[in-house]
Amino acid sequence: MRGTAKRRTHPVDEVLPVGKLAVYGFQHVLAFYAGAVIVPILLAGAIGLSERELIHLINADLFTCGIASIIQSVGFWKIGVRLPLLQGVTFTAVSPMIAIGMAAGGGTEGLLVIYGSVIVAGLATFFVAPFFSRLIRFFPPVVTGSVITIIGLALLPVAALDAVGGGSHPEPGNWRNLAYALGTLLVIVVIQRVFRGFMATVAVLVGLVLGTLVAWSLGDATFASVADSSWFGVTTPFFFGVPKFTVAAIVSMVVVMLITAVETTGDVFATGEIVDKRITRDDIARALRADGLATTIGGVLNSFPYTCFAENVGLVRLTRVQSRFVVATAGVFMILIGLVPKAGAIVAGIPHPVLGGAALAMFATVAVVGFQTLSRVDFNDHRNVVIVGTSVGLAMFVTAQPDVAKAVPEWAQVIFGSGITLGSLTAIVLNIVFHHIGKNYGPAVAGSPGASVRLDQVNSMSRPEFVSTFGRLFQGPNEVVGRAYDHRPFADTSDLRAAFQEALFSAPNAEQRELITHYPDLGGDPDDDTDSARDQATAGLTRLSEEDQKEFAALAAAYRERFGMPLIVCVREASNREQILRDGALRLANSPAQEQAAALIEIAKVANHRFADLVADANPIHSARFGGAGSRAYGDNG
Repeated sequence: MRGTAKRRTHPVDEVLPVGKLAVYGFQHVLAFYAGAVIVPILLAGAIGLSERELIHLINADLFTCGIASIIQSVGFWKIGVRLPLLQGVTFTAVSPMIAIGMAAGGGTEGLLVIYGSVIVAGLATFFVAPFFSRLIRFFPPVVTGSVITIIGLALLPVAALDAVGGGSHPEPGNWRNLAYALGTLLVIVVIQRVFRGFMATVAVLVGLVLGTLVAWSLGDATFASVADSSWFGVTTPFFFGVPKFTVAAIVSMVVVMLITAVETTGDVFATGEIVDKRITRDDIARALRADGLATTIGGVLNSFPYTCFAENVGLVRLTRVQSRFVVATAGVFMILIGLVPKAGAIVAGIPHPVLGGAALAMFATVAVVGFQTLSRVDFNDHRNVVIVGTSVGLAMFVTAQPDVAKAVPEWAQVIFGSGITLGSLTAIVLNIVFHHIGKNYGPAVAGSPGASVRLDQVNSMSRPEFVSTFGRLFQGPNEVVGRAYDHRPFADTSDLRAAFQEALFSAPNAEQRELITHYPDLGGDPDDDTDSARDQATAGLTRLSEEDQKEFAALAAAYRERFGMPLIVCVREASNREQILRDGALRLANSPAQEQAAALIEIAKVANHRFADLVADANPIHSARFGGAGSRAYGDNG
């Protein structure tokens, strides 16, 4: 076949047909709208703005949200992470902005001081972005997983408030509110269960439309505001006047943006998990530059600080539509809604309980992404348990009791006023304290209960000590382990594991052949090696019937005659003995070169599992609690 094969486009970069872009994009707008307008509503009420000024703030907010979302999802130069991330005004800024506005006398005068601080904070974020991204090593899965989980859990009360009526007059005892919320949620679940393809991806949209139609038919939804709204309204730069700049307001807003950078980092990692794209420090820098640029534009166009919106992360997860151009289309819709107040009034007509029912599904899926990220954390290391438990616990404490912020000094209220902010900062600080400060840090990577070996000790081992500690990963000669020693220092357990893999596959051919010959036959008698005996015992290969014993012996003999080496299979990854026999027979048709490569791959798999056993054995609490669990689930042939 001539030419180069066409490279498959990643789902994130896929441009969908116009019809699908419109439907999926509008779904994002519906999911996002209530959260988008809540900040100007809260701010206007607190600093005493008129209804006309509030309407202009909402239009400006939606207009700028659209611009910001296009910048973040489409991107240009080194700005924009190019992921399906919608931009919205950060909730973290609400309390500081109210404080800044009231300190300046409230009304439009306070608004001008707010805009001055927003512009400077946006510029500061833009220029700090590349330096912040270099701190990505302080955001391992134990931190990002905690932050993503906290974001999802902390947003659930927002959905719950909407579900019981929302606004300043919730009615938890109103059965109609409960019916609308649960009915909308039920529609979403049923569509996801019954339908596939396109219908499944628009489940949230269908749930919102059906819920709104039912509420309207029963007199619980009104669109009277549509008639009262004008057809066209545009925000102009510095509509309320020239911004004013004060040091205190600027410092406060810069702190807000630094905290928001943590939230954005969590959202970027969450979206990376969902769309299966590796996140690098450059990605974080591009996302934060987009935040900074959008925030500066917000200050000019009469809006506020911007960040990646967690609400729509859940929608990407739920719909499985990963194209960033869907979010860009949503940005276009928001620009249009910002220019046409009547269109915004239609979306605003969705009843709170209907929106709350859909939000429950979306926000909970954000937390599920966090759970998945935390599944990669080594909880054998008790320090990670402390980091996750403390950060999630504090986040839920502040979320459940928001008035505790009144008990701390004013400068600390920006932290204690948000469960997401407090929990995120706690996870980051505890990770630094436990894993980056002081001696004897690093996960337990080898040893036995009561005699664990930690990463810093591994890095300081002599070659004989290292070989003695990790020699059990492979059968026979220790040249591979000795070669892995040369890769020191190891940054983490993944780095250590990779060193063994590199040493195995880069070994001379003669050394690889000798290593292979030291592995016992499947179903044989590995009593002389406790690791091989345990590996094969977990798959039942040391307790074979006489008939099974003959089958394995015949396969082993045929394989040795064909290739001059034992048949090596990582039986921990085989579903049953029949599969081992079937796959082994098929391998007899392969070439000797292919089988040597296959043997090395199986040896690497066996070593990976034994490495995991060493990590588990290093923690006495884990060994006592889960002892034997691994032997019930896995097995190796050694």
